[in-house]
Amino acid sequence: MKKTGLAWLILLAVAAAAQNNAPATMAADTGSPDRTFPTSASFPSERVQTPTNADLYCAGFINKQMLPDVNFVAGGLNTPNTTKFANGDMIYLAGSGYQVNQQYTIVRQLRDPNQYEIYLGERKLLKDTGEAYAELARVRVIDTRSKMAIAQIEFSCDPVNPGDVAVPFTEKQQISFHLPQKFDRFAPVNGKTSGRIVIAKDFDSVLGTGMKVYMNVGSSQGVKVGDYFRAVRSYEADLKDPVDSLSFKASTTEDTQKRPPAIEPDFLTRTKGPQIHVRDLPRRSVGEIVVLSTTPTTSTGMIVFALEDVHIGDGVEMDEQQ
Repeated sequence: MKKTGLAWLILLAVAAAAQNNAPATMAADTGSPDRTFPTSASFPSERVQTPTNADLYCAGFINKQMLPDVNFVAGGLNTPNTTKFANGDMIYLAGSGYQVNQQYTIVRQLRDPNQYEIYLGERKLLKDTGEAYAELARVRVIDTRSKMAIAQIEFSCDPVNPGDVAVPFTEKQQISFHLPQKFDRFAPVNGKTSGRIVIAKDFDSVLGTGMKVYMNVGSSQGVKVGDYFRAVRSYEADLKDPVDSLSFKASTTEDTQKRPPAIEPDFLTRTKGPQIHVRDLPRRSVGEIVVLSTTPTTSTGMIVFALEDVHIGDGVEMDEQQ
């Protein structure tokens, strides 16, 4: 009986403590309408993924001009029976200017085999932004006594093929990261440098944490390695999508509504009910991107936090929470 009585006392004490703490918690989560309070709904906590060396050296990039292709991969030790080369393989480099122990990055100028535009104006935007390149491997020249230099692949991201271009290797700048923080899901426009995700690595269109994106803002706009951008999307993007825009034409009302609303009156006949304009819906932030490398007009980024799917064509804005 003594043990039973002691247990009841403990339970009563815990319940009393919970009741005393409840008003304080509620008070912290409520306030005047003109103040913003971090909540799990609108300010979820970030779980930032840190890029590895493979992320840094295999990310690829967009360059405004086409890179010189006078130095390129001509073959390998087992040519013509082998056409793809990876870690440890010896390859032959055509061109000039090679020196023993010199390192080169093997890159590939890319073309998108997809014929369908993921977002309106994708082809034109990519053409205006520049040429897309994949970073495939780092090689070291081991012999220059023949007409072609002989090099060994020290690190490969993807298989190297004949015709891929060799450019001098440069060290990537290491990135410092901010500590985990709250992510403002409905952050208003902050007036900082903004642009757009033009395309993504491997021409993916729906993206998540760890994936690489290419943006049409670069060092000439003040962007530098280690900067953070938030990926943002307005609901007007759905209006421009031939598939998603169909949802605005569908009925969203209930039979019992006397004054049903009209969502985007351009699509539906006006009613006596409220008019809902998509452009007035809040802009939402969908993810955070860290800049891995830059050119004067473009930058390569890695998604380090995604609250939902990030899409190519999404807007990007310099994150003021750095």
